[in-house]
Amino acid sequence: MILKGNKFPGGIHPFYGKEFTQGGKTEVLPLPDKVVIPLSQHIGAPCKPLVAAGALVKKGELIGETSERVTAPIHASISGKVTHIGPSPHPGGNQILSVTIESDKKDEWIGGFEEHPDYLDLDPATLRAIITRAGVVGLGGAAFPTHVKLNPPKDKKIHTLILNGVECEPYLTADHRLMVEQTKEVIEGLKILTRILGVQKAYIGIEDNKPDALWIMEEAVKQEGSRLVETRVVELETKYPQGGEKQLIQAILGREVPNGGLPMDLGLVVQNVGTAAAIYEAVRYGRPLIDRIITITGRGVVQPKNLRVRIGTLVRDILNFCGGFAGEPGKVILGGPMMGPAQYTLDVPIVKGTGGILVFPKEEVSIEESRACIRCCACIEACPIGLLPNMLSVTAEVLNFTEAKKYHPLACIECGCCSYVCPSRRPIVHQIRHIKMDLASSKKKVVMVS
Repeated sequence: MILKGNKFPGGIHPFYGKEFTQGGKTEVLPLPDKVVIPLSQHIGAPCKPLVAAGALVKKGELIGETSERVTAPIHASISGKVTHIGPSPHPGGNQILSVTIESDKKDEWIGGFEEHPDYLDLDPATLRAIITRAGVVGLGGAAFPTHVKLNPPKDKKIHTLILNGVECEPYLTADHRLMVEQTKEVIEGLKILTRILGVQKAYIGIEDNKPDALWIMEEAVKQEGSRLVETRVVELETKYPQGGEKQLIQAILGREVPNGGLPMDLGLVVQNVGTAAAIYEAVRYGRPLIDRIITITGRGVVQPKNLRVRIGTLVRDILNFCGGFAGEPGKVILGGPMMGPAQYTLDVPIVKGTGGILVFPKEEVSIEESRACIRCCACIEACPIGLLPNMLSVTAEVLNFTEAKKYHPLACIECGCCSYVCPSRRPIVHQIRHIKMDLASSKKKVVMVS
């Protein structure tokens, strides 16, 4: 029986736009002529290149790694020749050291991958090592190295796993289609996760705008029976940002992660459904993470659809496969409209954390000048964390970062609810990021001096 979730404070109900792609089957993008693979696609230390220009590589070959703990190795997503190693555009807006590979059209695997048909008999340490080597990161957008999340400190006793199938960002439906089309992979990934963490309880959270996914996942859980730990599918209200870790935990368990705390402080680990499927592929077949499903959507693209694409594929090539622009484009965003960064070039690659490509036509993009705060408090009502975004905004505006610290800027999850509801069109999220950058810079200065 599907459980009904609780409510969390704040949040908004933007136009969701899921209908563009939620009903169509996922297609596979044809092999690209080249890929540009950034050596930093995750939270943590960037990788160092293991190949040189002119080298011949095969699909799945390790091309970047580092000895740092919080990182994730990088693999070639196609076979071919390395033609360039150097800074290239990154979805984050900066230039990142990247490896460019031109396809040899053979698409050959490197080979040597160890399969594990008996994967549930493997011990947790072995499973974590496989996931580490495969370069799996959180595919919900944060791209935190998965093996780190699955190795909590010994004093953190984990008792519950939550699989995040919410996909609350408007327009995006990649996780939705994954749950419908690759149910087995998600469920088997859940089994591996519970084996690693040693938990006896799991939840799968899905918003109520995905009734087919709710039903399919519930049936899959029933069919697995005793082969699963106690697992419940939870139907959640469609409200942004329902998929945020803290909001998801509050909606499913009615528990609040303390300010500055982590889910593991409550004995919880949250993983995305896409991450669970990638874990299954890595553990069962030994395959590294070299592709993912993304949503290409919006009224600015001719053929919206979900595609499985190779990591490093350029946005330009993906849009061309979808028929190109429908009219004059106004904005291209990688990810969803609430948190995804707008791009200044189409020659930017898809990375592990990219959930979609959203194209707004020019007539849908309005540029309004921000005005003074009118103290309406709409941002306070919308904030799911319970912050005072208006005070963070006005203190940042006058560069009074000392005063800004009093309003807990580091607790902000940058969901964008405040900016969305602001009638004065103030760039509140950008201002909070400015505060965070100043705090980080000040911290570095203190470390350097000491």
